[in-house]
This record gives sequence, structure tokens and C-alpha cells, in this order.
Amino acid sequence: MVLAGILVAAPILALVWVSSYAKDGPQLGGFPFFFWYQLLWVFLTSGCTYAAYRIVLAARPHRPMDGGTTPEREGALR
Repeated sequence: MVLAGILVAAPILALVWVSSYAKDGPQLGGFPFFFWYQLLWVFLTSGCTYAAYRIVLAARPHRPMDGGTTPEREGALR
């Protein structure tokens, strides 16, 4: 679960730290570093979010929804 939190926090921290990418060079396809770095993080963020989702699913197995009743409480609800 800690790894899932790190995967979610990494893109946020990478883009909040603006001074690390607030520059013109190197250019990629005529676009300054500032623009293509942010665009790259769009795709990296989706990958990180998906990986975090899969980690959480593995850590918390699916529990079927049964309306909140348990065998002990079922008699009390009638």
C-alpha cells in the first residue's frame, strides 16, 4: 500500500517542482522542454495510477456486496 501511495504522489511532486523543468532546452520536435515534459507526465501519470490501482486490488481482495448482512445479524433484520 505504501508503494501505491508513492506511485500516486510521484507525478504530483514531479510537476509541483516547477524549477526542475522551467527551461527551454532540450527541445523535442520544436517544442521546448517545459511543454513536452508536462505532456510526458500525462502518460506516465496514467501508468502510475493504473499500477497503484492494481497494487491496491491485490492488497485488498474483492468482497462481494451482500447488503451488509452477516449470518449473525440476518435474524435480527426480519
